[in-house]
Amino acid sequence: MNLQSVPPSQGVQWVRLGVKTFIRQPLALGGLFFLFMGVVSVLSMVPVLGSALSLLVLPAASLGLINAARLASTGSFPLPITLISAFTSGPAKRNAMLQLGVLYTAAFLGIIGITMLVDGGQFAGLYMLGEPLTEAMVLEGSFITALWVGLLLYVPMAVVFWHAPALVFWHDVTPAQSLFYSAMACWRNKSAMLLYLITWMAVITGTGLVISLIAGMLGGPAVINLLLMPATMIMAAMFFASIYFTYQDSFSGTEPVDIKA
Repeated sequence: MNLQSVPPSQGVQWVRLGVKTFIRQPLALGGLFFLFMGVVSVLSMVPVLGSALSLLVLPAASLGLINAARLASTGSFPLPITLISAFTSGPAKRNAMLQLGVLYTAAFLGIIGITMLVDGGQFAGLYMLGEPLTEAMVLEGSFITALWVGLLLYVPMAVVFWHAPALVFWHDVTPAQSLFYSAMACWRNKSAMLLYLITWMAVITGTGLVISLIAGMLGGPAVINLLLMPATMIMAAMFFASIYFTYQDSFSGTEPVDIKA
C-alpha cells in the first residue's frame, strides 16, 4: 500500500463517480443511507450515553456505506447487512473498528469541550443534547464564535479520519496508523480534495436553487418542505458513495479484498 498523487481535476471525477454509482443502484444506496441515519438516530436517543454511542459506531457505519458504494460500482447489489460489514467480518476487524470509533469519539468530544470554554456549553447543548436553537443564541457573539471554533477544529479531524475506516477494514492497518496515512493522503492530494469539496458545494447549492424554483412555480414553502428532505437524503447518499473513490485513487495497490456482505 503506497500513497498516490492525483491531479486536481480528479476531485471533480470523484463527485461524478459518486453520482454515477448512486444512479446505478439508487434503491440500495438510498435505503442503506436511510438505515444508517436510523441507526445513528436511535443510538443518539439512548439516555446519557446516546451521543457518545452514535459517535462510537460512526466510523464502522460509514465504512458500511463506503463498502456499499464499492459493491455498487462493480455491478453488485449491496444488501442491508453491508452496513455492518465491520462487525460481521471477524473479531479482529470488529475490534479494530471499535478502537477507531473510540478515537473518533474522543477527538469529537474534545472539540465539543473546547467550544464549551468559549460559550459556556450552549453549542454543546444544541449539538449533543438536542436543545432548541433560540434567537437569543444566534444573536449572542460567544455562541457564533463557538460554532466557528468547532467547525475550524473539525476540519483537520475530518482529514485525519477521512480514509481511516477503509484502511483499517481492507488493509488491517492499526487505527493509529490509519490516522497518519489518511492525513498524509489528504495532504498529498489537497488540491483534488479541495476541488472535490468545492464541486460538492456547487452541486448542493445548485440542487437547492432548482428546488426553490420548482417550489416557486408549484406552491411555495409547502413544496420546498416536500422536496427538501428526499433531495437531502439523495445528496448525502451520493456524497458517501463518492468517498470510496477518493480512497481508491489515493492509495496504489489497494484493490480491497472481497467481503461477504
